[in-house]
Amino acid sequence: MLVRTLLAIDSPRELKRIRTLLGGPGVLLSTVGKKTALWEGAGSEPFDLLVTVRGALSEPAGETLRAIRDLPYSPDVIVVSSQENAEERAELLAAGCLAVVNLELDDDTLRESLASLVERRRENSRLRLLSRPDDQRLGDFVSSSPSMSQLLSIARRVAASDTTLLILGETGVGKEWVARGIHAEGPRSGGAFLAINCGAIPEGLLESELFGHKEGAFTGATSDRRGHFELAHGGTLFLDEIGEMSSQVQVKLLRALQEKTIQPVGSERLIPVDVRVMAATNRDPVEEMEAGRLRRDLYYRLGVVTLVVPPLRERREDIPDLVANYFEIYRVRLGRAVYGIDRNAMEALVEHDWPGNVRELINVMERAVLLCTQEEITLADLPPSIAGVRPSPIAGSSGLAESSDVPLDESWLRLPLPEARREAAAAFERRYLSALLELTGGQIGETARQAGVSPRALFERMKQLGLRKEDFKRVRPPEA
Repeated sequence: MLVRTLLAIDSPRELKRIRTLLGGPGVLLSTVGKKTALWEGAGSEPFDLLVTVRGALSEPAGETLRAIRDLPYSPDVIVVSSQENAEERAELLAAGCLAVVNLELDDDTLRESLASLVERRRENSRLRLLSRPDDQRLGDFVSSSPSMSQLLSIARRVAASDTTLLILGETGVGKEWVARGIHAEGPRSGGAFLAINCGAIPEGLLESELFGHKEGAFTGATSDRRGHFELAHGGTLFLDEIGEMSSQVQVKLLRALQEKTIQPVGSERLIPVDVRVMAATNRDPVEEMEAGRLRRDLYYRLGVVTLVVPPLRERREDIPDLVANYFEIYRVRLGRAVYGIDRNAMEALVEHDWPGNVRELINVMERAVLLCTQEEITLADLPPSIAGVRPSPIAGSSGLAESSDVPLDESWLRLPLPEARREAAAAFERRYLSALLELTGGQIGETARQAGVSPRALFERMKQLGLRKEDFKRVRPPEA
């Protein structure tokens, strides 16, 4: 990330020297000239480091240092001094000062000392930024299918580069996981990986989230704020649901990619950034361009390399391994005495179409482990949408009697078996979800809970099946 550094040094000669020695890639310098202006500078914009002289710190120095540390972003303080004073050094360090640097050092030594302190601050900030450990590697993916193996092979080849990537795939297939794996095995693995869902942020705020803003830039902007581009400096920025981005923000994103600079909202200052961008969408980019929702120049800039993550229904051979993997994770995490999955339950899981993909599978396995009352997960522990797709086998029966009771659409006979099975499953899901929505009065959250899927997976599947929650809302009787 960029290390914003505020210089509060009253001597023009010393200020010029520090600016020269500190300046360089990854460091953004600002200056306040007078002691009285220190707090104005500290309060007007975020910063990571304050480089100052002892005389600029109001007495008592310990309270002043603690007040500075309490500012947003918890900045560190470096005091530079033209003379060595052991007692003063001990006092400042005890009060929380990061370092006391002697200006009598030669330029090379002083430059190395300051660079080391900047790097320490950058690493501390990076660790604070990580919302979860960046330990997801491409080798951790559970897959034996040809389509996924080909994807991972390409991903390993592009991981070593610094090019932009566009990752395509349905909701829940694991596009962010792929991006994290590429980041972890690439040259920026030591930097932060920041992800932002463009579809989850109101259009008016997305520009600020990406590029930052100045105080007063818009209603509610009560202070300066850094954007994700600046925070991801030296690392990777993952932009999910890129198709939800407005045309205005697309233009600014394209400029940032081409010029490697950003301009916060309400600011005239250009900030240089060094960020690898990976973008993802669950929409067809060609259709989005034709509809005018995605700029062609941005698409070609992002899609230098395009990866397509296959849906789970197209790599069913991976399902048993994925089920076993997440079964073990939740068995341990939830502390349940469950030791396996019976054959019928596993067959039902493999035959399910997984409209929510891997994300849905994860939710189903957590639910099954939590609800299981025996030593093995059975069909009874699975959501009806999965357990009901295939009838329970009856001992000594071929299953023909049971299947003859299932209505058969004659149009399915003109389709190959895999396509006919998908059509039958979709017809069942439509009837099942319609009945469940009828029971819940069109409440997405309650319907998803009863179906054992996430609300988002349910909503996506409803769109695919042409179901609208409004059609199931209960009409209240008029009041007497």
